[in-house]
Amino acid sequence: MEELDRKSAEEFRQAPKNPIIIVLENIRSAYNVGSVFRTADAFLIESIYICGYSARPPHKEIKKTALGAEETVEWKHFKTASEAISELKSKNYNVFAVEQAEKSYKLQHIDFSNDEKIAVVFGNEVTGVDQSTINSCDGCIEIPQFGMKHSLNIATAAGVVLWELVRLRIN
Repeated sequence: MEELDRKSAEEFRQAPKNPIIIVLENIRSAYNVGSVFRTADAFLIESIYICGYSARPPHKEIKKTALGAEETVEWKHFKTASEAISELKSKNYNVFAVEQAEKSYKLQHIDFSNDEKIAVVFGNEVTGVDQSTINSCDGCIEIPQFGMKHSLNIATAAGVVLWELVRLRIN
């Protein structure tokens, strides 16, 4: 662990976090939820808000992909994404759905300040972020895609977006 410069669970809990909160809205696969926990750990993300019918810890499929991150990354459950967004806005977070939409911000063009509090909403694997949730957000962030599919697995999309948000803070 020392050679890899990995934090212990306690060091992780005490480490300053990036002011980024992940919102998971109705994610069907607990494996995807677990993968997001692992990514949140890798990038020192502040918290995950789990909404709707998304699986939440303790859950064997989350445990399988999170590899322990579900025990150290802070998380909270909300009945709806609307409730989560209300709380985030009351705490002065700017909330963005990760979705392909008109007037979306292309990921490579976003420019947030280092101390700006950001929340990103990731939606269902098939239907994406609910339109009512998009309407409650401050905008949408779109990952440019150039192939035939124009969609990514939610865990992959989370990794791409979160890396970019963190990368902007470390440069």
